[in-house]
Amino acid sequence: MLRRLGFLTIGLFDEADPARGHESTLEIIELGERLGFDSAWLRHRHLQYGISSPVAVLAAATQRTRRIELGTAVTPLGWENPLRLAEDLATVDILSGGRLNPGISVGPPMQWEHVKGALYPDTAEAEDFSYGRVERLLRFVRGETATDFQGTVGFEEFSRRVQPFSAGLGRRMWYGGGSLRSAAWAGGQGMNFLTSSVVKAEESEDFAEIQLSHIRAFRAAHPDGDAARVSQGLVVIPTDSASAGQRARYAAYAEKRTPRTRAPQGPGRMMFAPDLVGPSEQIAERLSEHAAFREVDEVAFALPFTFEHEDYVQILTDMATRLGPALGWSPAGRWRSEGDGDADDRLLRQPEHAGEPVARP
Repeated sequence: MLRRLGFLTIGLFDEADPARGHESTLEIIELGERLGFDSAWLRHRHLQYGISSPVAVLAAATQRTRRIELGTAVTPLGWENPLRLAEDLATVDILSGGRLNPGISVGPPMQWEHVKGALYPDTAEAEDFSYGRVERLLRFVRGETATDFQGTVGFEEFSRRVQPFSAGLGRRMWYGGGSLRSAAWAGGQGMNFLTSSVVKAEESEDFAEIQLSHIRAFRAAHPDGDAARVSQGLVVIPTDSASAGQRARYAAYAEKRTPRTRAPQGPGRMMFAPDLVGPSEQIAERLSEHAAFREVDEVAFALPFTFEHEDYVQILTDMATRLGPALGWSPAGRWRSEGDGDADDRLLRQPEHAGEPVARP
């Protein structure tokens, strides 16, 4: 049975009006909380018309939500300084009350040959884009020493470790991997594991079998074994309440992307999962037959990148009210004001109130 239901979005925007796209993303996250989703995740898009700073957007989301967990899926560390990122992540986690779930990956930045002069003008050839970059971030997030100095200079105090320190954040670090090697490495680091709709064809050319092998390799290497957290990511588009026009557009979107799912792509032999489009009952049946889905109890279904705000509202509503329950999931707690309006909002688990508006603090 599905225990935790999440969604992933890219946050596209119009170059001429970027504020509207960012606001749309925040509204979608707020909607996710009202519908009872357990988590909302943002992708990174650098030098494109999608959210380039998810951590900043999630900082805003912390002030507009109270329960839903907030994650990145994923932050490519090739664009980041691990020490500075550790400070930002800890800050947002504090603001959220311990709800941040940072997902990260390694490797050179996309379009490296074109961007390295702007990103690392003096150190491009010396930068380390290996797992070592993740290990640095993990040390800082987990409170290990960042400097050999601690003390007072004048009136200013200095700490040996990153500040603020958020004690639980180290247990909520995720690695986004698509190969057996990355899965086993993430497990050995005691991280959580994000699978996605793209994997590397190594032992098979069957997507579900490949994803399953990664999950098992991760858990075999993790100190928690079979209890180690894995979240599966697929593009899922329920159409229960969709209009005829929406259903046609969704089907065309999936059909256009289907050819790449039939065989490994490129020199990296990457396999893409087919998009799941249709009534929730049919999608639930297909997922129940998916070898990797049967191995997990939490998901972060990806929203298609190029749809409109109204489409996302329909898709998320159907996910929460139809697909999720068909998979055995129950909506998470709602916020409801009690008392005279000045009292603290209290977190209540009341699945029977699914779809009711959330009282804003």
